[in-house]
Amino acid sequence: MLIRKANVADAEGIAIVHVDCWRTTYKNIMPSDFLDKLSYGKRKDVWIENISKDGNHVYVAENNEGKIVGFISGGKRETNKVEDSGDLTAIYILEDFQRMGIG
Repeated sequence: MLIRKANVADAEGIAIVHVDCWRTTYKNIMPSDFLDKLSYGKRKDVWIENISKDGNHVYVAENNEGKIVGFISGGKRETNKVEDSGDLTAIYILEDFQRMGIG
């Protein structure tokens, strides 16, 4: 397992993890038609922007084959006045890779 800083080329892999995690985690909680309509393409665009934005920190977890199986995102809130602090805003790990110590 490799954990590394994400780059724009990772946006598609992050989008797949993001959407697939929503579909497994929120199954039977969110309406299935909502989950079915989630789009890898739309999420990819969001992640390109997130990765590119100054102050955002995005890291990916890759399996031994180089496939992105998880990611985290965070950064400092503009309203946060605490020095050297930030917020973890997202942590997603594919269901098959959960409970392996990646998080």
